Amino acid sequence: MHRVVQTWNPERYATHARFVSDLGQALLDLLAPRPGERVLDIGCGDGALTERLVGAGCRVVAIDSSAAQVRAARARGIDARVADARDLHFDREFDAVFSNAVLHWVADPDAALAGMRRALAPGGRLVAELGGHGCVAAVREALAAVLGRRGIDAESCNPWYFPTVAEYRARLAAHGFAVDSIRLFPRATRLPSDLTDWLQTFAQPFLAPVPETERPAVCEEVRRRLEPWLRGGDGVWVADYVRLRVAARSLGRAARDTEAPRRRTGPPGRAAAPGEEVQ
Repeated sequence: MHRVVQTWNPERYATHARFVSDLGQALLDLLAPRPGERVLDIGCGDGALTERLVGAGCRVVAIDSSAAQVRAARARGIDARVADARDLHFDREFDAVFSNAVLHWVADPDAALAGMRRALAPGGRLVAELGGHGCVAAVREALAAVLGRRGIDAESCNPWYFPTVAEYRARLAAHGFAVDSIRLFPRATRLPSDLTDWLQTFAQPFLAPVPETERPAVCEEVRRRLEPWLRGGDGVWVADYVRLRVAARSLGRAARDTEAPRRRTGPPGRAAAPGEEVQ
């Protein structure tokens, strides 16, 4: 089955997903950004969290695959560029790579890690958080049941990569990173609106095979299944998130490198050219 590309609407994101950047402060603290550092923010979204890097005095280049989100980030004065995390064109340009709640959307984690390591100067830091093994397990189980009744294999629609600690540690080592810390932890996350809004914001690839007129019914059925487990007595929905948080350092070129160094794109402060949505 053809994988559907997740799309992002900055206004919907701000309303139903602002918790993503709001919960990013602990990751920023782990990065401990210093004034003057060159930082690559991978998956900047609308730039709400990136602004804090800029506010810390860093020279930031921010990328995202969504042209709409990049426009929103540029409106905040951020050097934001449309780019695919699987195909980064930077070579030893950054002191740190930062990524919050994005890498679980990247279908080829090896390509992303190779590009991030190439982007870093030797000894540069990678600080990232992504969904980890077991993330939104209840939601995925409900989606599988509801879609299965309609003859749709939910796993074939799954856009997410939720690795274990052992798996991701091995990938980091293979790509020339020394791991300083890596941990998997549950983080039950209160949602700002109804679960159906979360599904429409984050689970588009699961809904895409369903005829558009039937999607509200699918969301409602998933909602009914999950209400006893994910909705509190106060009426607030709580998503069963599990996070994988990592801090690592680049050791330089990895043994698996066989390609020539990629071209530079110019200094991190260079203005970005307009782009289109990466598919």
